[in-house]
Amino acid sequence: MSQMIQEYRKDNFVISTDPARQNLAQICDLLSRAYWAGGRTPEEIARSLQFSLVFGIFDGDTQIGLARVVSDMTIFAYLCDVFIDEAYRGQGLSKWLMNCIMAHPELQSIRRWHLATRDAHGLYRQFGFTGLETPDRYMEKFNLELGRA
Repeated sequence: MSQMIQEYRKDNFVISTDPARQNLAQICDLLSRAYWAGGRTPEEIARSLQFSLVFGIFDGDTQIGLARVVSDMTIFAYLCDVFIDEAYRGQGLSKWLMNCIMAHPELQSIRRWHLATRDAHGLYRQFGFTGLETPDRYMEKFNLELGRA
C-alpha cells in the first residue's frame, strides 16, 4: 500500500506510519494480549500490516502500541487493532493516537468509518463514532472455521 508517511511527537513518544519502523515481533506480542486477536499467527499479522495503514506508537525503539486503518483512502475506512501496552495505559496515548489517525492527510476524505469494540465506546465517541444508525442495512459473513475475532 502506497502511503504518505507521517510522524507525530509528544514528550518521549512517537507515532509513526512508516512501515519500515513497525516491529513485527513487538506487534505480535501486543496483539497476543488483545481479546480480539488471540490465535493470530505472525504470518497473518504480517499480512494484515502489509495491507493497512499502520500507526505504531514508540517509546524510543520499543513499540508500545498500534492501530490499523484498512481503507480505500477515499470513501471508507475500518479502524482496528487499536492497542496500547498495559504498562503505558492511563497516559492519554489512545486519545493522542486517535487524534493522529483522524488528522492523517490521506484520511481526510473518508465519509464512512467503522470499528468494532467491546469496551472502548467512550474513547471512540469523543471522535464522533456512534452506534449504527441503520443496523438493518449491515450484514457480515464470518468464517467460524478460522476462529472467532
